[in-house]
Amino acid sequence: MSGHGHSHGGGGNGCGCEGEHEPAERGLEYALYQRIDIEKLQCLNESRDGDGKLVFKPWDQRTDREKFVESDADEELLFNIPFTGSVKLKGIIIAGEDDDSHPAEIRLYKNIPQMSFDDTGREPEQAFRLNRDPLAELEYPTKIARFSNVEHLSIHISKNFGSESTRVFYIGLRGEYTEAHRHEVTICTYEASANPADHKVESLIPQTNFIS
Repeated sequence: MSGHGHSHGGGGNGCGCEGEHEPAERGLEYALYQRIDIEKLQCLNESRDGDGKLVFKPWDQRTDREKFVESDADEELLFNIPFTGSVKLKGIIIAGEDDDSHPAEIRLYKNIPQMSFDDTGREPEQAFRLNRDPLAELEYPTKIARFSNVEHLSIHISKNFGSESTRVFYIGLRGEYTEAHRHEVTICTYEASANPADHKVESLIPQTNFIS
């Protein structure tokens, strides 16, 4: 019962199909949810406060129907997702109900904190037309060059398949994570507030270069 097959609308390459027989490895690939600053995550137009945070969950819970988010005033949803470091985003999976409430189109934006619906008129980094995917089987590969240094990701669900509201059960993010250089901020602050003694500044220069 493959249903929609693996047609992603765009080019046929990069769907990652050959890795599907290794679910444990797949789960590790989709562990970016652990790198989200979940307390600061926002979901605009959610029908119940906080539900948007529930759809970023472990790979083995991707078909769980207990936790989901539903849109409120219309079919649109806007997720503002801050990471705790820098992410190279390689792919995204979105699973909804197997009916008209499933998202039909998403638009991805990077590094626009506190994005609102007023900002969605701008050109996205990438947009996808989605197939219904209740079992979270379809990955949409991103243009990695555009998503190589993502500290904040916004996902705009702009339409569904015709229902008055949109329901999402799972959003999976695949990619690589780099820890934020918190000590870099400390060095900059120290350098700015230190006495301008030459030897202090000189001792900091190689360290700063090494970090950047």
